[in-house]
Amino acid sequence: MGNFLAGKVVAVTGAGRGIGRAVALAAAAEGAKVVVNDYGVGIEGGEPTSEIADGVVKEIQAAGGEAVAVADDISTMAGGQRIVDVALARYGRIDGVVCVAGILRERMLFNMSEQEWDPVVATHLKGTFTVFRAASAVMRRQGSGTLIGFTSGNHQGSVAQANYSAAKGGIISLVRSAALGLAKYGVTANAVAPVARTRMSANVPMELKEIGEPEDVAALVTYLLSDKAVAVGGERITGQVYTIAGPKIAVWAQPRELRAGYAEGSWTPEKIADFLPGTVGTDPMPMLAQLEAMARAAAAKDRPNA
Repeated sequence: MGNFLAGKVVAVTGAGRGIGRAVALAAAAEGAKVVVNDYGVGIEGGEPTSEIADGVVKEIQAAGGEAVAVADDISTMAGGQRIVDVALARYGRIDGVVCVAGILRERMLFNMSEQEWDPVVATHLKGTFTVFRAASAVMRRQGSGTLIGFTSGNHQGSVAQANYSAAKGGIISLVRSAALGLAKYGVTANAVAPVARTRMSANVPMELKEIGEPEDVAALVTYLLSDKAVAVGGERITGQVYTIAGPKIAVWAQPRELRAGYAEGSWTPEKIADFLPGTVGTDPMPMLAQLEAMARAAAAKDRPNA
């Protein structure tokens, strides 16, 4: 047992399998008391069971740690609140929440139904909000705490997962909003965009050159939950998005204007047509370049590299 998180109470959603399970086990191994949340559904969001969360709690206890299971659905306000309520009732505080829970419903945008959109956004984005909302109210009073959301490189866009991409982009904005709104209360918020071998990554239609294991992601999350998560200048790390993919750790840029131009007088469509392409221009979309390679690979019944 380590002591990176000694004395802390951490809640992890989606903690029954994959990355969530690895995070729960790693946090417990570093001294945290862990609230293990998992609704126990399959990758498409069906067949809930509480046995999944209970199994991880038993693993933690067998290793000498402390944990409690909560099988509630975090896409509901009551479910998010219950995770925090259980932490308070059992351990008296909440120092960190890590929102990993997610499902997939893959479909091209022009064929996607409301029934395929709503559950994905509800689990990923609303599920992060419900837990953040409940935890931040307590952390504000405590004067400390850490919120960690899980996003994806697919926040840049996805050919057949507009629901997932929209939710993951929303999580980044939610994390940055939390970082801004809670800084004066001593609470930090960050996001992790992992690339790891899980049930979800098995469905990626390309060979990933940079990919690691759930335990790699758990190491980064444990660091961000700890008191050692400080920048070079000594300030707490907050409002950041990190990718971890095997041996690589990367930080994503903050949103900012790339180029701007100014007109004399009012804009007209004709004036914009003359002005925009050469002065403001565009920002190339890297994922578009992958589509041609994917199309060639599909024709050859192969999987392209990414």
